[in-house]
Amino acid sequence: MACGCNRNLRDDLTEANALERIAKHPCFSFEAHRKYARMHLPVAPRCNISCNYCNRKFDCANESRPGVTSEILTPLQARDKYLLVREKIDHLSVVGIAGPGDALANWEKTKTTIMLIKQVDPDVIFCLSTNGVMLPEYAREIVDLGIKHVTVTVNCLDPETGAGIYKYVYYKGRKYQGPAGAEILIRNQQTGIAYLAQRGVIVKVNIVMIRGINDGQIPAVVRKVKDLGAFITNIMPLVPARGSVFQDFAPTDTEELNRMRDVCGLELRQMRHCKQCRADAIGLLDDDRSQEFSKASLEEKPAAGDGRAQKQNIAAAS
Repeated sequence: MACGCNRNLRDDLTEANALERIAKHPCFSFEAHRKYARMHLPVAPRCNISCNYCNRKFDCANESRPGVTSEILTPLQARDKYLLVREKIDHLSVVGIAGPGDALANWEKTKTTIMLIKQVDPDVIFCLSTNGVMLPEYAREIVDLGIKHVTVTVNCLDPETGAGIYKYVYYKGRKYQGPAGAEILIRNQQTGIAYLAQRGVIVKVNIVMIRGINDGQIPAVVRKVKDLGAFITNIMPLVPARGSVFQDFAPTDTEELNRMRDVCGLELRQMRHCKQCRADAIGLLDDDRSQEFSKASLEEKPAAGDGRAQKQNIAAAS
């Protein structure tokens, strides 16, 4: 739904400026998603919250959802794999770190990966996804690193509702359960989003729509993050993951989801082309090619041309 949204953008991030910045980012721009490719680097295995809809233990080549990856990479392996993929995929414009845990719960690995890739390709767009519990801790470093796109998952504003979505929040050495944990998470999400938006970072807010849990609060979440400076929201359907607390929940109804997007689109720009990508996704949003670049796939390919160079490429990607 078209709308005259985002009048809340800060003075240092005008509407025109923001649209120019997202022109090559397939997750932030519908127009970009059929032309520009992204690469998620799974360097962040640890997570600091437990979401009732999440299970990172399962991996299937046909399973596309956040938290799933076929392998974990070190920062050096991630850089080398990026160089390999860049040679093979046209219009690779974005490097994202979206898990399989939380990018900020693994900040040193996340930061090192970004710095290594910036050394070999200073023009690539970097993007982080986070639950936001550590945003106040690292927001300044995110800005200083030159990261201009951050996605934060915000599912509610009310700690009581949050207690039904999150089993626990691990924060500064302590585990908080129930409303106490959700309250910390919600407060830190809002503080971090405001900080980033005020400094010109384009913030996308993901919201998982869970019928009977948070669906009644979603319009209020959108209004709140708009006031904080978010550029776009992505209301996503619940995908019941086997082994998760919500494994027996019904998937979000598509018609209900689109009605919610229509309502919230009157407030803020909506993303409608999300594929709920894996943590190791590679390629266009509609054409995930991550299996082509898995360690096993690369090792199965016959040597061609210079055999030594072929082996070096395989070793670099692993």
